[in-house]
Amino acid sequence: MSSTSVDRSGVPARASGPAPAAGGRRSNPWLTLCAVAFGLFMVQLDGSVVAIANPEIGRDLNASTAELQWVTNAYLLALAATLILGGKLGDRFGRRTYYLAGVAGFALSSVAIGLSGSIAGVVAFRALQGVFGGLLMPNTLGLLRAVFPPRRFGMAVGIWAMVSAVSTALGPIVGGLLVEHVSWESVFYINLPIGVAALVFSAVVLPQSRNSTGHHRFDVPGVVLLAAGLLSLVLGVVKGETWGWTSASTSGAVLAGVAVLVVFGWYETRVAHPLLPMRLFRSPALTVGTVVTALNFFVMLGAIFFIMLYLQNVRGYTPVEAGVRTLPLSLASLVASPLGAALTGRFGARVVMPLGMILQAASCFGMLTWSTDSSYATMWPSFIALGLGVGMVMSASSDAIVGNAPVRDGGVAGGLQATTLQIGGALGTSVLVSVISARVGSTLGGELTAAGVPAATAAGLAKAEDAVAMGVAPVSDTMPAQLRAAVVEGSGQAFMNGVHAAVVVTGLLCVLGAVLAALGVRQTAAAD
Repeated sequence: MSSTSVDRSGVPARASGPAPAAGGRRSNPWLTLCAVAFGLFMVQLDGSVVAIANPEIGRDLNASTAELQWVTNAYLLALAATLILGGKLGDRFGRRTYYLAGVAGFALSSVAIGLSGSIAGVVAFRALQGVFGGLLMPNTLGLLRAVFPPRRFGMAVGIWAMVSAVSTALGPIVGGLLVEHVSWESVFYINLPIGVAALVFSAVVLPQSRNSTGHHRFDVPGVVLLAAGLLSLVLGVVKGETWGWTSASTSGAVLAGVAVLVVFGWYETRVAHPLLPMRLFRSPALTVGTVVTALNFFVMLGAIFFIMLYLQNVRGYTPVEAGVRTLPLSLASLVASPLGAALTGRFGARVVMPLGMILQAASCFGMLTWSTDSSYATMWPSFIALGLGVGMVMSASSDAIVGNAPVRDGGVAGGLQATTLQIGGALGTSVLVSVISARVGSTLGGELTAAGVPAATAAGLAKAEDAVAMGVAPVSDTMPAQLRAAVVEGSGQAFMNGVHAAVVVTGLLCVLGAVLAALGVRQTAAAD
């Protein structure tokens, strides 16, 4: 049987290995938490600032819309394919080693993106950045799982979730400032000083932890099957809106990915030392936590996407102004993550996950009151409810997944959570864009006519539904002022119809997630 060894760390008694040295920086779990927070902040901040930089990247490098999509898609595909592998490598060969490698590689590939000078170079180095992110992310939770005793692990995860949520929410503000006042390259260069600080601090304080697995054979076929399945599935998800959700390309990619993942799951039950032990899913809390994590990021990233479109393209705010107006979301996440951890420690994930999902449902249904000229007083309650819900669910679901996995599988469990998170986020953005586009397409002509646009003109403008689905009115400088105002009014109303359809979908999913968590989670102790 494998065991977990931790060198000079404050490990819980159930993890086997040498006794920690008395005192010293490497025996302090809270210093470990500070160290992994650096890397987590860098990755999560990068993920949200890139969305702000994309338009400027396209203009500066003369990139087509399809090429620009690959700036995001290449990263998502590489990240999804390597997260569980990165956790497994850390569990077996050293979590500290692979975390540091991920930090260094992520920072250097970020600099390479800024220096590349071509869209092809940006896409290639974004994929490399995703690979290093796959080494870094799962080992943050793996390191925490190895050094924190069970009674304190929930609070550590709460702080981890807080860093993740706040850095993601700060992205639009930081990215807007850098793009407006420096350059698009600076949103990548900023990762270098963060990465250097993370490397120096982590090298000094992080303990090494790994599993004592002897000379067990590494599961290479499992790596290939998992990577192929996730690549195909995520490709179908992120390209679904472009290819069409009912197209042969989308359905083929998704079905192929699911089929390969089924084969992967079957194969993993038949090898002695699997990449992803299927026994993990015997824990109802871990299984339900995985599903709820996907729903959580489906809602969060999908909602943030159309909220930013609304604030910038419909209301006319700059990226910085839009970011400032979403600060209540960031501040609520800041409060909710440790609060969610404390509540999880007291009442369990079975209570906290449903509570967080209900808060998100309330946020989504509250957005049904938004219009093209809503006051800010109408918006901020939804921002606070969304931030509270996301932060609480992230804390509770992280504890349910990683906290219910054996210590020896901490990195794999962290990789499982991060993979689910990425797939949920990719689905949220892609699916909700399709929902908005479909609703805009069915209502645009009628809304333009109702706003006073002549029927013949409205029929012609209806072809611009893709632009309207992004919140952009199809107007030109040559239009008479009265016609221009009518087009802006009708287009804005059609976009809001799409947003209202999207928030109904997300709200109902949150309710289903709350029911699933309440009925499916049972508190069980993790095995060693």
